[in-house]
Amino acid sequence: MRQGRQVSEPKTGRYTAAGPAAARLVAQHLVMKPYIWSALNVHVHGMRNLDDLKAPFVAIANHSSHLDAPLIVGGLPRRLSKNLATATAADYFFDTWYKALPTALFFNSFPVVRQGHQNRRGQRGIAAELLDEGVPLLIFAEGTRSRTGAMTSFTPGAAALSISRNVPILPIALVGAYAAMPYGATVPVNGRPHVHLIFGRPLNAAPGELARQFSERLHRYVVEMHDTTARAYGMPTQAEFARAVALRTAAAQLDQQASKAGEAPEPE
Repeated sequence: MRQGRQVSEPKTGRYTAAGPAAARLVAQHLVMKPYIWSALNVHVHGMRNLDDLKAPFVAIANHSSHLDAPLIVGGLPRRLSKNLATATAADYFFDTWYKALPTALFFNSFPVVRQGHQNRRGQRGIAAELLDEGVPLLIFAEGTRSRTGAMTSFTPGAAALSISRNVPILPIALVGAYAAMPYGATVPVNGRPHVHLIFGRPLNAAPGELARQFSERLHRYVVEMHDTTARAYGMPTQAEFARAVALRTAAAQLDQQASKAGEAPEPE
């Protein structure tokens, strides 16, 4: 054994092994999905877009709530979700065993290092290895969960994986998940709020399209799916989320300026 090696490298076999798959089936479809579907009014759109989709693929979605992964796993057909591996933040979900174990059980997850947390131990290269072994991935391409419901730009990592491994991207939009369980909440709000899960058309990069260009196209598509559904059901669009953020920021700046003015000494 090498001296100084504290953590062994993960075995990718566990992501497709029969034992963990059976445990996920019970956890996801007998525990997680019944709870989420009883707490929310879930509406699934675009199932026809999944008819010809086969693993491996990379699913991406906007990320505004801890409900997002359970909704996607529960909404996908079992043939596509059976071995779906979810990329999760190493600094949040894998910092303690009591968060790492249920995350692995329910979401077949693997830790990734987010920007600003490079000192954390991640599993570099495992996403490409999983795709090579036929395991589909779920990646939240914004890199972190929204604090406001407004989407940020996508990082190009998912697009780069799609291009390098020649697998399609499945774009997904979630509408209403932020209101159903906003940042800081530990359970969904009361009243069974409506949440919409929209599966888009699987996409591949065009010939010569760079990862960043493909990523930007995917971002526009997810925003379009989100806003089309939001307008149809009277829910906030991304422009409205962004406007609310801008108004709150402006109000906070005015309050700060007023506070500083009040602290200024009286002129002699």
